[in-house]
Amino acid sequence: MLAAPCAAGVIGHAQVAAQVAGAFAVLCLVSSATYLVNDVRDREQDRLHPTKRYRPIAAGQLSTRTALAVAVALALTGIAAGVAITPGLGVLALGYLLLTASYSVWWRRVVVVDILAIAAGFVLRALAGGVATDVYLSRWFVMVTASCAVFLVAAKRYAELREQNGRAPARATLKLYSASSLRLTLVAAASAAGVAYISWAVTRPAHVVWYALSVAPFLLWLARYASLVGAGAGQAPEELILRDRTLLALGVVWAALFLGGVYVGH
Repeated sequence: MLAAPCAAGVIGHAQVAAQVAGAFAVLCLVSSATYLVNDVRDREQDRLHPTKRYRPIAAGQLSTRTALAVAVALALTGIAAGVAITPGLGVLALGYLLLTASYSVWWRRVVVVDILAIAAGFVLRALAGGVATDVYLSRWFVMVTASCAVFLVAAKRYAELREQNGRAPARATLKLYSASSLRLTLVAAASAAGVAYISWAVTRPAHVVWYALSVAPFLLWLARYASLVGAGAGQAPEELILRDRTLLALGVVWAALFLGGVYVGH
């Protein structure tokens, strides 16, 4: 969500920072509504999972009726708050809810489309920062974001498939995937992200050296993540990213070079 305003070099403006904070709150509200609905739908399946069975709904600590009521309240509040910030953000919040709702009802059972639907949700979150602040979103930004999102979701599916070890998959669509097809998806998504990022970096009108240098940690981050997924990690992307020191270090180096390109000389 910070990516577009940061890339435009306007995140330091008080009004922009406030708009980004508002967009973050809006997406938190609608995302929370989505998670509650998904947890209600998956409660029986989650009870069979070693860790997900401790979720409040699966564990019986939160009733399905209460969870759904809270989800509706969060969704309506999120859309209303989005419209108050800017009508475009309200539309995006509604689109996010429709996407996640259709995923829960249909797309989660359709091979490949389930990956694209989840990735689209990540892309909408990234776009929210630009929509809320009226920052121009280039095609390169969208392509890099979309490719990285597909990469992370495919890696998650690959890790889930490997965890089954011959057991019946907890997720129905996993039966339709193969390790080789998911590896191919990982390679294709990483390649698309790399090509798009390099194309963006070397065509900057100013400070191109900073952006060109940022290509190396970006590609190394993707390679490191793919390596960890191949070793059996990746079911929880956020945990993997925060736990692995190499990923963290590469992320810091990339951010320093990227922000250097944006703000040097400003």
